Amino acid sequence: MSATVADDESSSSAAPPSGVVARLRERFGHLVKELGKFGTVGGIAFLVDLLIFNLLISGAGTPPLIAKTISTVIAATLAFVGNRFWTWRHRERNGLRREYLLYFFFNAVGLGIGLACLGISHYILGNFWPHIFQTTLADNVSGQLVGTAAGTLFRFWSYRRFVFVDATAAPRTPSASAAVTKGD
Repeated sequence: MSATVADDESSSSAAPPSGVVARLRERFGHLVKELGKFGTVGGIAFLVDLLIFNLLISGAGTPPLIAKTISTVIAATLAFVGNRFWTWRHRERNGLRREYLLYFFFNAVGLGIGLACLGISHYILGNFWPHIFQTTLADNVSGQLVGTAAGTLFRFWSYRRFVFVDATAAPRTPSASAAVTKGD
């Protein structure tokens, strides 16, 4: 009988119980889906941003910060449509105007993050090493890769938290938690 108990214990410790996996999937499954959709929309917007940015700085001779601003505004408009009507379509709508204004406010902050990365690289580091930091490649790395990555982390958090709010989430106010405690 002790061999049976030992076998049961070793088999249960070797593989996680399906209940844990099911709870993790239930808790984080929606987040993984949202991240996937957000990433798809963001990837398309990134390509649009990259194309327009490079056309403006290489073809039109536009200064890098102006080119980045124009390309980001166009890409963000495309991303708003994709995120509103695909990524977070299951979320309650709080009015297109409100969402649009908040979305572009947070995009402006994200743009500021990207512009800061590009400006530091092109204008500050470029003063010391212009042959390295004042090139199209350096502008793309600092503005398009580093700046976009940092801005994207901020954007995902802010869109999910403030723009496309989850109506099914319990309100996080002291009165709401007190009401739940009293009901138990």
